[in-house]
Amino acid sequence: MELDYSQIGKRIAQRRKELGLKQAEVCERAGINDKYLSCIERATSIPSLEVVMKLALALDTTPDTFLTGSVRYDSDEWRDVAELMRGMSAKKLNLAKSFLTWLSEQSI
Repeated sequence: MELDYSQIGKRIAQRRKELGLKQAEVCERAGINDKYLSCIERATSIPSLEVVMKLALALDTTPDTFLTGSVRYDSDEWRDVAELMRGMSAKKLNLAKSFLTWLSEQSI
């Protein structure tokens, strides 16, 4: 599956506007630069997995909302996972991504 960064940016902007938030407010919540958020929303920058997770938390949604346009959650368990990932190094995030990719391919 190939990600459409233009659509991801539009979904982030749409969610931000739904909540009545300015870019600066979201950036403060997510701990990112406001110019970076503007670039993500316009698809001139590609966000890392960590940034997508931070934005999902800041905008009170799941990363699925941004990545695929769908929300799939029955509880707030995803927040616990996102919080665990928040302080991880790039190396640990890459490992977590590999594990999650493998796990999503399993028929459990």
